[in-house]
Amino acid sequence: MRRTAPSRPRPAALARCLALAALTALTACASGDTEPPRAPAGLTAQAGSATSVHVMWAAAAPADGVTGYQVFQAGQLVRDLPAEKTMVDITDLAPRTPYDFTVRARDAAGNRSPLSAPARATTPAARAEDRQPPTAPPTGTGSALGPRTVRLVWAAAADDTGVTAYDIHQGDVRIHTVGPGETSTTLEGLQPGTAYSFTVRARDGADNSSPDGPPVSVTTPADPAQGPGTAPAAFTATASPGAVDLSWTAPDTGRATTEYQLYVNGQPVTVIQFGAGAKPGGPATHRLTATEPPGTAWTLKLRARLPDGNWGAFSAERRVVLAG
Repeated sequence: MRRTAPSRPRPAALARCLALAALTALTACASGDTEPPRAPAGLTAQAGSATSVHVMWAAAAPADGVTGYQVFQAGQLVRDLPAEKTMVDITDLAPRTPYDFTVRARDAAGNRSPLSAPARATTPAARAEDRQPPTAPPTGTGSALGPRTVRLVWAAAADDTGVTAYDIHQGDVRIHTVGPGETSTTLEGLQPGTAYSFTVRARDGADNSSPDGPPVSVTTPADPAQGPGTAPAAFTATASPGAVDLSWTAPDTGRATTEYQLYVNGQPVTVIQFGAGAKPGGPATHRLTATEPPGTAWTLKLRARLPDGNWGAFSAERRVVLAG
């Protein structure tokens, strides 16, 4: 969800090689690439507790061909991550200690970028026997600043020893962390025309996390250059004994939508198929059989199969508690 670096031209030799990828092995292409990726940008480090620091950076542009990142603490390699990971928690640190971090990228040919600009964080003092989590941030609001950017604002949480960080979650996945004195943030790199649901949790120096604050739903506007939005709209989920009833409005893709991929608790569980398909902009419904015990919580979202065969953007995420 971080800012994406602008694209850089690929070397001419690599571009020619990629054009021949259908005829030759891709590894042969990679071997002809001798230009390293650029150094990762936007590196930040934020102490999350007395013994951990959350490190984040901007994702590389697809044209850079990055396949992984290496995270260094005081010049020593501490994490080796795949390209899709642009944040990590560095743990087992000492309280009340400053730490410096840098990151570099690598590509499929083994080229390594220069180190990023360093980021420093100082861990707070440890609190003995602190088992009391902070209160949940009591309120939250969100607004779209553009097709790919959202602004979140929340009220401060309370803790007996002091809040040290706020973690922003999209569904069950943490996507961002800010410091204890911040009650707002900007999330970038989102998808246009997509419904999002965010929650904020507070954390203290002993790594106790609060319950979720109230969910904040924000829909990014469509990007005119990309045509109509592809996310199912007005998605709802209602629990009844032994079942969950879903309803939504089909995306206006110009054709009837016959397939939807359903996610439960962040994992794909089934593909919902319709014989005739849901008309563009028309209503659709589906009933799920629930065999788990009453009181089990589910988070659900779905996306449509587009006319070009790709999956579209996700609907808003909804949370239900199974009924008895």
